Amino acid sequence: MKGLFKRSMVALSVTAAVTGITMGSAAAQQGPAKNVILLITDGTGIETFRAASYYRHGALGHEVYDDFDTQLFMATHPLNTSNTPTRSDADQVTFDPVELWNDESVESVFEGSLGNYKGYFAGYDYARADYTDSAAAATALASGQKSYNNAINWSNDDQPLKHIGEYTVESGRALGVVSSVQISHATPAGFLAHNVSRNDYSAIGREIVESGLATIAIGTGHPYYDAAGERVDEPRESDFRFIGGEETYQRLVDGETDYAFIESKEDFEALAAGELDLPKEKVLGLVQNIQTLQYSRPGVGAGNFLDTSPSLATLTGAALNVLSASNDGRDNGFFLMVEGGAVDWAAHANNLPRIIEEQIDFNEAVEAVVEWVENESSWDDTLIIVTTDHGNGLLQGPDSDTRAYSPIVNQGAGALPLVRWHSDTHTRELVPLYAKGAGADYFLDIAEHEEGLAIYEGDEESHYWVDNTDVFRASMNAFGLDAE
Repeated sequence: MKGLFKRSMVALSVTAAVTGITMGSAAAQQGPAKNVILLITDGTGIETFRAASYYRHGALGHEVYDDFDTQLFMATHPLNTSNTPTRSDADQVTFDPVELWNDESVESVFEGSLGNYKGYFAGYDYARADYTDSAAAATALASGQKSYNNAINWSNDDQPLKHIGEYTVESGRALGVVSSVQISHATPAGFLAHNVSRNDYSAIGREIVESGLATIAIGTGHPYYDAAGERVDEPRESDFRFIGGEETYQRLVDGETDYAFIESKEDFEALAAGELDLPKEKVLGLVQNIQTLQYSRPGVGAGNFLDTSPSLATLTGAALNVLSASNDGRDNGFFLMVEGGAVDWAAHANNLPRIIEEQIDFNEAVEAVVEWVENESSWDDTLIIVTTDHGNGLLQGPDSDTRAYSPIVNQGAGALPLVRWHSDTHTRELVPLYAKGAGADYFLDIAEHEEGLAIYEGDEESHYWVDNTDVFRASMNAFGLDAE
């Protein structure tokens, strides 16, 4: 898949230290990597990556991850599609990538939330069936275990699952989580918490705050700001759910938790520049928006950004500064998960301008991480993984109704590509995975060849796939840790 998408670095300083408190830690086990950084663009198929690259650069092959040594694909299906633990092996989802490429014509109709989508090809029907939700996907990525849809590090046997964040902290390293959506939403929650249901935001939020597991956690879900970034003087009780309820929020603001609390765009920018003194080593930040950094603002087109929200790259820079300056992170390393969560929201809406906008914001966060590695760490010390948790929207080219998996059509930089949506929800298509640095070759060692991936017109060496649970195993391998 080399050459699919060019390098454009953001001018973001992530070098200066922040003031913190002293905390003891155990020595980290030895592995090839000191740091592991996982970046997840939520709900993204290969054509979403391409759409952003076309709009941004007018061509493929120009994103920073196009230079990564490891480029292949990943399966994302759940254990089953139940919303609760079944305590049974019945109805488990199976996956055969060959079925994706079946171009036999069908007369089926996929019933979506926005409307109905013609089936066209048997392979499309297969991609639209038995898909994962973001909770089961996050559980697989974070714990290495398949589970039912709705699970936040919770097993189908109704037991909590140990996740990479816990292994990270136990090994003496620091943990960071950054998202462009609510901090207790499915993907960030997968690296911070445990719950039988992703929808129990209050309990998840309380666990995030009260456990003190992360050295830094940043997301949205601020109860005093609406989706337009406007101040809400009298929030409803439900507006506090994303951060664990009003009492938990107040304890956080009053400094009664392990965390220093920040919320303004100016403070996030100062933290990213290494210019913010903090009373505590650990940081929890809520961007001043209850929904997303930008996607949920009024309107449906691109542009007219909210002034109250920093970019995902800025939040990523802030996290890197805090983690690398913390006692555990400086001495032993860290695990950081960064999510471009609203890409998925735009896919659910079949909103092309804003899915491109969100993907570009994510790409700039990847650039900030690569810049940090090359200036402040090294590829011998740090592993970067870039992927998604699942596809969404089955975005294809305009003639994909007559030719299966026909690619989107480039219209040049600054112009929307020509596309056709085949769904408005998740898919189990094979999705891109990129990796570079210490331990990246783990994926190449375990990957399976799939000749059908040639349909995406990438290099021969990209015609391989791994499972989403392998991201957990690659991270543990890079750290030199053994799973229980």
